Amino acid sequence: MGGSRQRKASYADLEALPAHVVGELIDGVLYASPRPALPHAFAAGELFFELMGPFGKGRGGPGGWHLLMEPELHLSEDVLVPDIAGWRHERMPEVPRTAAATLAPDWLCEVLSPSTRNLDRKAKLPVYAREGVRHVWLVDPIARTLEVFRLEETHYVPMTPHSGPVRVRAEPFEALELQLALLWGNETPRK
Repeated sequence: MGGSRQRKASYADLEALPAHVVGELIDGVLYASPRPALPHAFAAGELFFELMGPFGKGRGGPGGWHLLMEPELHLSEDVLVPDIAGWRHERMPEVPRTAAATLAPDWLCEVLSPSTRNLDRKAKLPVYAREGVRHVWLVDPIARTLEVFRLEETHYVPMTPHSGPVRVRAEPFEALELQLALLWGNETPRK
């Protein structure tokens, strides 16, 4: 008989992880990543803050979105935790009162870290495409880049990448001119 088959990881394995790691299950494999370093956490927090006003609350923008930091997503048998995820109100009228979401987001952002870069790009992007997440942003606070991807049929098409302290309008939040310098920790005043 062939080689031994490795046991698929379960949600119980994920729950048994220590509190100082982020656990995810992808295709039966348990991934444990350290809590984000400060540049990662800073970029995620700033981006959430910038989007929440105009899109989450409708202050100075169109509103219409539910935005969540580090939601647990149960997508088929996979359990993923993006840094930020957003659902249009039309698809998710109210945020469920559950520990995890089973409805795939319309948009999400992964902030890349040296320890999660390959996981985010190679393991998680195919799951997001399979589940129909329309837009994915990859933010790299060390390289100071924003990559925007749009789902077309079954795969992601990269849009124009952005880098440095530029101002950008990026799908699906093009109603906002986002100052990327804010994500990198530069002291750029808000208007």
